[in-house]
Amino acid sequence: MGVPEIALIVVVALLVFGPDKLPDLARQAGGFVRTVRQMADNAKNDIGREMGSDFKDLNLRDLDPREVVRRSIMDTPSAASPSPVKETRILRPGEKPPFDSEAT
Repeated sequence: MGVPEIALIVVVALLVFGPDKLPDLARQAGGFVRTVRQMADNAKNDIGREMGSDFKDLNLRDLDPREVVRRSIMDTPSAASPSPVKETRILRPGEKPPFDSEAT
């Protein structure tokens, strides 16, 4: 979210709730965010305690499938340097195509 979006949200909030109720709503929203963060930290600590010391440094973001795919795509060296393409040539009339016994 950029500055224009935040400004639009503030203007709409002022129009809907009025300047009297807005500070109280902001205080409640801040308290809600703090509570959610505290709950997430407690859950993370509980998971770490239950799983033992092997998973002590486990980052929950590492379990996100999108993050796993992003990491595997970005970290592969083959994506940075594609494999060379074999040179092809046209067969002459009557010439048999090459046969690879391991490919079948």
